[in-house]
Amino acid sequence: MGGTTGGRIVVTGATGNVGTSVVRLLAQDPEVGSVLGLARRLPDRPPPKTEWASVDLARDQDDLTGHFTGADAVIHLAWAFQPTHDPATTWRTNVLGSLRVFGAAASAGVPALVHASSVGAYSPGPKDRAVDESWPTHGWPDAAYCREKAYLERVLDTYERDHPDMRVVRMRPAFLFKRESASEQRRIFAGRFLPGPVARPDLLPVLPDVPGLRVQVLHTDDAAHAYRLAVRSPEARGPFNLATEPPVDAGTLAAMTGGRPVRLPRTAARTAMAAAWGLRLLPASPHLFDAVLRLPLMDCARAREELGWRPERTATQVLEEFLEGLRQGAGAATVPLRGRKAG
Repeated sequence: MGGTTGGRIVVTGATGNVGTSVVRLLAQDPEVGSVLGLARRLPDRPPPKTEWASVDLARDQDDLTGHFTGADAVIHLAWAFQPTHDPATTWRTNVLGSLRVFGAAASAGVPALVHASSVGAYSPGPKDRAVDESWPTHGWPDAAYCREKAYLERVLDTYERDHPDMRVVRMRPAFLFKRESASEQRRIFAGRFLPGPVARPDLLPVLPDVPGLRVQVLHTDDAAHAYRLAVRSPEARGPFNLATEPPVDAGTLAAMTGGRPVRLPRTAARTAMAAAWGLRLLPASPHLFDAVLRLPLMDCARAREELGWRPERTATQVLEEFLEGLRQGAGAATVPLRGRKAG
């Protein structure tokens, strides 16, 4: 948009964790004329200045080009985390669906495409220093999530070459949390029947300290702010790391909860997780656990310098808000973010 008013932005995956924050922030922006949210299931209470359409990226018959025609930018957020036992299903939505989005954006002549990549696209890297956007993006091949994110990075390499007139931005955020996402993320990673109230600090006297389990987080609203800046910055192209400080490990959580870190070997933690996943008691796969242990820490200087982006919340504030939402069964008025404590 670059300083003009009346822009039209299309957002895929508009009812999820990131999508709800992006749509809300864009709807509040006076330089945005309208927002079209695309999702499989439409929200109960849409924000003002938004239109909505039901689209399933796994279905070839949905006409994306028509939705994208006349748009100033497409923000592609749609993603399926489950079923982890059936990677062919997630591939259809995440990879083949993304290919449809990219193709339709080009056919409609959209000037800017902002794609939600991830820290999960990165190849294994260091935990004692931060890497910039030049770090290889080959993912962790055993984890479907990382494999799909890395594959789309290769697709966009070719896409940028073939569509030089389109501005392509790749956001690579850390793990994203907000209060309203607590119930959804509990269902995705821990399962439907884990009671949220167990997140009380007094019920967590001991915290497993697994070697390599040191990651970065970010508040979803802070990530949404970066997406908005990328849309509005006419020179913004390429990848941007997004994370807040400090990195999170067992020591960080212990300081928050008063719990005591206890060293747990990787093999023991993975064996327990693999058993629970194999019995379908745990949705998160042990392959994703393997990937998390190897993810590099990210340097976010480029987003600060080129987008003028600064996260407003620290990692501790992000986790405190999320854990409070987990205890309360927090959610939002969309099907993916529906709030429930258990079951």
